[in-house]
Amino acid sequence: MDFTQRELRAAERRIEAQSDPHEQLRIARQQAEGYRNFLSSLTAVLTAVFVLKGQEDLSKLDSVPRWTVVGLLISGFVTLIVASWLGVLATDGRPGEESWSEPGRFLEGEVRRTRRIWRLVEWARWLAVAGVVCVAAAVITTWVAPSS
Repeated sequence: MDFTQRELRAAERRIEAQSDPHEQLRIARQQAEGYRNFLSSLTAVLTAVFVLKGQEDLSKLDSVPRWTVVGLLISGFVTLIVASWLGVLATDGRPGEESWSEPGRFLEGEVRRTRRIWRLVEWARWLAVAGVVCVAAAVITTWVAPSS
């Protein structure tokens, strides 16, 4: 593909803008908001799936499968709650976070905050996967486990 000089200069300006700590922080927050919304939706959908597709009465399951389902559900939903909380922390930060009036320290703070957001989002993503696996395993267990 051939690009005009004007297009190449515009691309260079966008690249420079993306390397700016303030812009990276804005992008990180925007992505964290998307993950937070995704985790909220995911938790709601999984709850609905379990309620609609899981066995209505767990007491009909034999003892081991019943406690396996209960353990998986507790683990799954706790994991999803923690993932959602990490998404909120990534998006909104903690109340009373220190702010600086000196430009150098301010920029360093933005760089640290951006890294923290990426770390929190990464943890939230993996915890969401673990939560989904736990809830899905619980639903599948209710389908296939022997009942009394």
